Amino acid sequence: MGLRIHFVVDPHGWCCMGLIVFVWLYNIVLIPKIVLFPHYEEGHIPGILIIIFYGISIFCLVALVRASLTDPGRLPENPKIPHAGRVLFRINNCVGEDNHWLFLQLCFYTELLTCYALMFSFCHYYYFLPLKKRNLDLFVVRHELAIMRLAAFMGITMLVGITGLFYTQLIGIITDTTSIEKMSNCCEEISRPRKPWQQTFSEVFGTRWKILWFIPFRQRQPLRVPYHFANHV
Repeated sequence: MGLRIHFVVDPHGWCCMGLIVFVWLYNIVLIPKIVLFPHYEEGHIPGILIIIFYGISIFCLVALVRASLTDPGRLPENPKIPHAGRVLFRINNCVGEDNHWLFLQLCFYTELLTCYALMFSFCHYYYFLPLKKRNLDLFVVRHELAIMRLAAFMGITMLVGITGLFYTQLIGIITDTTSIEKMSNCCEEISRPRKPWQQTFSEVFGTRWKILWFIPFRQRQPLRVPYHFANHV
């Protein structure tokens, strides 16, 4: 069976993805060149901070690629949905039950990378010792102030947007009221006991090992729902 890739014509989605990729490239190239490496060479910061920065960047990129390429899952044909209570079966055109966990990881690592970059931008001017060696022939050094201001503006904008999106997703999972959960119930109003948050997160990420919730390199396997939480047929 060959590899099938489905391209979704969604200008808003492509714009959001392009913005994430641009911010990722901006941070991964300019922040180390202006802040991390110069301060490391002068002994102001340990090398582990650079390793952590690139580690978060790699996890963010892997989550982005996998969330974009993973099949979100098929929808039932002609679902019986009342017009007045119509809900979306997916979060958007590209996120469904099978790649929701990758979407959450993408939000998490994007927010973490943004916070990390903002922290270093702040420390560069207000906490670290001034740099003694500066090569003014480099473009990034001559225009450092403008580059760092743009990085701070993009970081704050991205942080606000991702935080709001990530918060709504987490609250939906904790309260067990996400659109994905409604899809599994076929949009029928069924009274059932509320699941613990550990159970709902385990079902989304496909494992009860919490450390694996943060790993985007693995494969997700659907969990069996305990009988007393199973939906009525």
